[in-house]
Amino acid sequence: MPRNDRPTPDVPRYQGAQFCDMRLPTSAEPWPRYATDKARSAARNYYDAAHEQLVARLASKPLVWPRRTMYFFCDIHADADAWRRSLIASGGVRWFGPGDDEYELSDEGRSATFVIAGDLFDKGPSNLRLLRAVKRLIDRGADVRILAGNHDLRTLVGLAYLGNNEPRFAHLFVRMGKKTIPLFREIRDEYLEPGASSELGEHALRERLFPSERWFDEFPKAAHGLMPSKKLVKELSRIREKMVELPERCEQLGLSLGVVYRAAETAAQLFLSPTGEFRWLLDHLRLADRWGSFLLVHAGVGDGTAAVLAESGVAGVNAWFDRLVREDMFELYFGELGNMFRTKYRDIDWPFTARGVASMHAAGLYGIVHGHQNILRGQRVIMREGLLNFECDASVDINTRKLEGLPGTGGAVMVFRPDGVALGISADHPHVKVFDATRVFPLLTLV
Repeated sequence: MPRNDRPTPDVPRYQGAQFCDMRLPTSAEPWPRYATDKARSAARNYYDAAHEQLVARLASKPLVWPRRTMYFFCDIHADADAWRRSLIASGGVRWFGPGDDEYELSDEGRSATFVIAGDLFDKGPSNLRLLRAVKRLIDRGADVRILAGNHDLRTLVGLAYLGNNEPRFAHLFVRMGKKTIPLFREIRDEYLEPGASSELGEHALRERLFPSERWFDEFPKAAHGLMPSKKLVKELSRIREKMVELPERCEQLGLSLGVVYRAAETAAQLFLSPTGEFRWLLDHLRLADRWGSFLLVHAGVGDGTAAVLAESGVAGVNAWFDRLVREDMFELYFGELGNMFRTKYRDIDWPFTARGVASMHAAGLYGIVHGHQNILRGQRVIMREGLLNFECDASVDINTRKLEGLPGTGGAVMVFRPDGVALGISADHPHVKVFDATRVFPLLTLV
């Protein structure tokens, strides 16, 4: 691993590179890489937008850029080692040993904001270890913001309605899916006595955990108005698939439904009870944040949520989020607000049109920094409708990397510097990507 004691200006000062088992880039290149669409087409590389496209759409916008460093992480997916690599890559910490807690904040990190934009759960090897690692960063005094991801809320919603057979709720345990089962194995291993299982029989467990056939007729009526019709059709189909996948995954991991049910009851206490070990996560969750003229969120926006942002700002959507967390997690997950942590801008999602773009501009928001859509060559910058998008889910967890055929270990971070420069750093691009906002936004204001 190369030393990085005296980095070039556009490469962070990595402190503890010997404890980061991935390649850390020590050179930089402009981002976007191609100045024109013609050059991009000649190279047959359409990963990022061309610089001329950004300028044509955004040069007249009065972008505001805060004079504070921000580190943006997302989609760590239960991989504490990927979290360590990402932290080291940011330059916000000084790592001095192999353990999860053998680090301290660097000089830069002490005055920076660490944003974790969702999806701490699922896919990776250890949910609980990652959560404890994130809590250590908070306990060290870092300014940490945690935004809600679809995997996070899917897990918390499933636990909140465990055993509830009402039409809106009967499928929510199954909806957590096979990717959540490793969490229950972790909880069994750490919190349950050997051999502990539910006293309920197999039939009673299935009645409590799985929706009945009648549910497939009742749910569309219960969800009417809360979901686009195409998404409702897909939801019904996906639940049938998950009802098969989930028991198969339990069997693969050597877990009976009785053990899973006991572990899920324990998880509900750990995550939802006011005294639960991991209740801090729910208490820290917010839906969105703002960084100057950028919206920070897990996935994106729709026309309805953009209108709320125009009327009452990020505080308005966060107040909406807090109310639904308390009162109706079903509406939170499936309703229009859920677009902000679930949308992939498909025709089954709540729409985002020119009307939504106008609302975002009215709110002074000209870009979005988000995760959710896993990509394979590090972060990318694109235009979506009239908004600049930094897409940051760089496929860092080990199981996503295996699925996508990516070599080696993963890690990634976006660094927003106080001088109007954003850096994209990942395991899957050989250089630090350097986005100079002054080249795109001539009216840039540093505040």
